Amino acid sequence: MTTANGTPDPTTQPLRDRVILVTGAGDGIGRATALACARAGATLVLLGKTIPKLEAVYDEIESCGAPQPAIYPMNLEGASVRDHEDLAATLEREFGRLDGLVHNAAMLGPLSPIAHYDVESWFRVLQVNLNAPFLLTRALLGLLNASQDASVVFLSDRVGRRGRAYWGAYGVSKAGIEALMQILADELEENTPIRVNSYAPGAVRTGLRRNAYPAEDPDRNPEPEAVVGPLLYLLGPESRGITGRQFDISDFD
Repeated sequence: MTTANGTPDPTTQPLRDRVILVTGAGDGIGRATALACARAGATLVLLGKTIPKLEAVYDEIESCGAPQPAIYPMNLEGASVRDHEDLAATLEREFGRLDGLVHNAAMLGPLSPIAHYDVESWFRVLQVNLNAPFLLTRALLGLLNASQDASVVFLSDRVGRRGRAYWGAYGVSKAGIEALMQILADELEENTPIRVNSYAPGAVRTGLRRNAYPAEDPDRNPEPEAVVGPLLYLLGPESRGITGRQFDISDFD
């Protein structure tokens, strides 16, 4: 069953029995996604770098009677190839498969002309926003293949689809995410159960948005909970067979 805007009704639990990993699950869109998926019946793996935030989301999920989630602390900025392989081994041991992977974690970095962009910041942003999703997806492909119907969703941004001045490493990383999504979708379209898409939720009331637009009235933007319905659709059975697509929040109006 879907709601008026075409996204799944979570009360019907369209994600029942699915195991879904969300990065940056401690706050913002990641937190809202994890809670919505849990209410829709999924078992969540909450990945993030701040343990108290992850524990708070864990408690919220447990309090609403959803399946017991798992917490996996990881700082994507410093995580090595071995760290990602250890994560995959842990999920293999605990769950045996992975049905959904949401790449939400992101770092804004400075908004600056390329000529003056801090080099260390450039590498840090690309590590979190682009290299980490590559490493994580690569490590988890075996578990995604073990699912009967797996979905990978990359959280994107309009500045990654059309470059804009001063968005620097963040804009480049999101453009790279779009390319990575398309390459993966093309590679996995045949003979695998894995679909891969990106989703740009637009302006949302998050910490990253406040840092990017400090003079903006935050009340003009929707809360994260208002933009996660499309993610339930992309993670659930109703989007089976849809892959390689760049979705925007306006696609679900």
